[in-house]
Amino acid sequence: MPFTEFEDASIRAAMDAFIERRRPEPSIRAEVDLAYRIEGFSVVIHEIRPSYADRSVMSEPMVAKATYVRTKNHWKVLWQRASLKWQSYDPEPTVKHIDGFIKLVDEDAYACFWG
Repeated sequence: MPFTEFEDASIRAAMDAFIERRRPEPSIRAEVDLAYRIEGFSVVIHEIRPSYADRSVMSEPMVAKATYVRTKNHWKVLWQRASLKWQSYDPEPTVKHIDGFIKLVDEDAYACFWG
């Protein structure tokens, strides 16, 4: 487990609050929903929606990613290009805390995350 229990609980609490605030209304969650997952040292925000090719299959398009760099004590902020490659979020490529990442994604000043 890459994060300590305290770090994991803190990250999950912040992300749970963000997701709950940004999730669509319950009546449309079958068509589009929002979630996150922790993968190693990364937190990935993604949508959950039916695939365009086959509506019986759910797809999870990525919205944003933050990767913790323990040696530098910061989070790298990334967004996914149309090529599906992750790119550094140039306006603010790193933040000190997960709350900084949440703030950047929520504001989306350059329309990189939500389009």
